[in-house]
Amino acid sequence: MKRFVAAAALAGWVGLAIQQYLIFYSRWTSGASLLGGLINFFSFFTVLTNTLVVVVLSYALVDRDSAAKRFFLAPRTSSGIAVSIVVVSLAYNLLLRHLWQPEGFQFIADELLHDVMPVLFLLYWWRCVPKGTLLLRHIGAWVLYPLVYFAYVLLRGHLLGQYQYPFIDVDTLGYPQVFVNAGQILAGFVGIAVAVVGLDRALKPTL
Repeated sequence: MKRFVAAAALAGWVGLAIQQYLIFYSRWTSGASLLGGLINFFSFFTVLTNTLVVVVLSYALVDRDSAAKRFFLAPRTSSGIAVSIVVVSLAYNLLLRHLWQPEGFQFIADELLHDVMPVLFLLYWWRCVPKGTLLLRHIGAWVLYPLVYFAYVLLRGHLLGQYQYPFIDVDTLGYPQVFVNAGQILAGFVGIAVAVVGLDRALKPTL
């Protein structure tokens, strides 16, 4: 199983590296700030969530104990990240995929970050994360992540006039529609979270 985890971690890092390179290259050719490119890179929910995924997978390969390793490998943390990466995949495939046709390295990065990594991390969660410890109250903590992100992108969009995703573009849709869209995604997030907690209980080892 360790080889699988190593391959999954490598795939995630490769996907993130390609996406970062593409952003840097685009800004370099246009004479824009590379620092701004780095900030833009980490302003995508997809990138942030995939970063959390590869951190978990990487810590799973490390033998040395640490507070950070215990935190990221804790079932409540890994399971919350699993919920988020499923939301990344569903939101992209249902709301965004039809809007463009990426090619070359962009296609590879998109497939890795939106399709490959969600499947690999779900397999990791299924096989490697201890079961039987999740509670419904953990969902409250997991929800803080997308809520804080939503507040950040609204503030960033208001200041820069640039929204990371079309379904939260206030300038085009207006605040009422954006909040409706965000509410629907949040409802989906909670639904997936409840399913994960249910699976955790169903897969709990029996004596």
